[in-house]
Amino acid sequence: MPVPIPRQRAIPAVESGQAPAALQDEPSAKDEPSKKEAPRKEATVDNNAATQLSLLVIEDDPGGSTVVPELVDSAGKPIRVRTARNLTEAERLLTDDVHCILLDLALPTPGRSPDDDELAVLRHVLELAPRHAVLALTASGDAERGAEAVRVGAQDYLFRDELDGRLLSRAIRYAVERKRSDTAERRLAEGRVRAQENRRLERGLLPTPLLEGSSLRFAARYRPGRSRALLGGDFYDVVRTPDGTVHAMIGDVCGHGPDEAALGVELRIAWRALTLAGLCGDELLGTLQEVLEHERSDDEIFATLCTVDIAPDGRRAGLCLAGHPSPLVARPGRPARLLPYDNNGPALGLLPGARWPRMQVELGAEWSLMLYTDGLIEGRVGEGRERLGQDGMVSMIRRQLSEGLRGEALLRAAVNEVRTLNGGELADDVAVLLLDRES
Repeated sequence: MPVPIPRQRAIPAVESGQAPAALQDEPSAKDEPSKKEAPRKEATVDNNAATQLSLLVIEDDPGGSTVVPELVDSAGKPIRVRTARNLTEAERLLTDDVHCILLDLALPTPGRSPDDDELAVLRHVLELAPRHAVLALTASGDAERGAEAVRVGAQDYLFRDELDGRLLSRAIRYAVERKRSDTAERRLAEGRVRAQENRRLERGLLPTPLLEGSSLRFAARYRPGRSRALLGGDFYDVVRTPDGTVHAMIGDVCGHGPDEAALGVELRIAWRALTLAGLCGDELLGTLQEVLEHERSDDEIFATLCTVDIAPDGRRAGLCLAGHPSPLVARPGRPARLLPYDNNGPALGLLPGARWPRMQVELGAEWSLMLYTDGLIEGRVGEGRERLGQDGMVSMIRRQLSEGLRGEALLRAAVNEVRTLNGGELADDVAVLLLDRES
């Protein structure tokens, strides 16, 4: 006999949503996930495959007539039956349109002694067809072996000499339905585990400010645009170097997917490492652009960035802007305003050899400095096309400061009001950080 060539099988019809209506004696809520999946189109499956149950019998009787009676589904349609005399033949016949396997537990397993494992043949079939429903066939009175087969992974067991068409037809339908329900529950559990792992990973990637020894107060607010995500393409960080200078930055990678979030994390970590190594201003941004160019997946991906280095006395700061909105500063007795942005350089990744001039700004003895990404200013105002913009944001922050809001309360109120003005969740990521100095 020629050796069959193994081939990769797709998900069986029952799992991919092609299970026939005959499987459902009553509507079940567990069927919903399958209804949402797009049905597979297989060139080897005819048009009747989606409405007809198919059974693969694996037993050592070449005719199979003594084992399998005439079978019909609950709609009266015949159930297609294929018979394999051994596991090699079963692997060849186990195509995508098979819904259930009826396995004779007495079938010998090649290369294994029957004394080694009474269920060796079942374990082999479960490895061969992990997505298919399996019915175990055993001798009458051997209920213990049948129950063990179910514990190993079969959906049910039947006695060989008590088999009739009605019993087997019903067992096939319920085995397929149980397998589909088990698969849906397993996928749901796996999805929950993955979601928990992703949340732990993303939470660990958010920055922990390094401000020990500084008198500045720090607050931040972060809201990714991706649904059910903790991390987006926006990024920020704050560190204090040994000379007492406090360095802060905020940035935004174009796009909103997980790749952009990962690139944002890389840029943040690179910025922290370069800052702690003593780089700042144009030299730091030029090196970050090299990192971006090496790490991005597409040449069109860029990132905007705002960096601020606050002198040890807290009264002055250096500001560099790479295509990013200018920070907002608020001082006692003066209205909040934007810092100058006339010398704004290009975003990182746009122009090779670009330069980013560092501007010196006077902060004074007491101030609040707010850095933000464009998600805070690009939300809509009402139902029209008008955006909040920087002017609208400045007016909003002035009002909230006059109401006595400070620190985290101010950032929380600002983000919530922007969402309310937008009429719902913002489409873009939002990151805001606030540094305060009191005299």
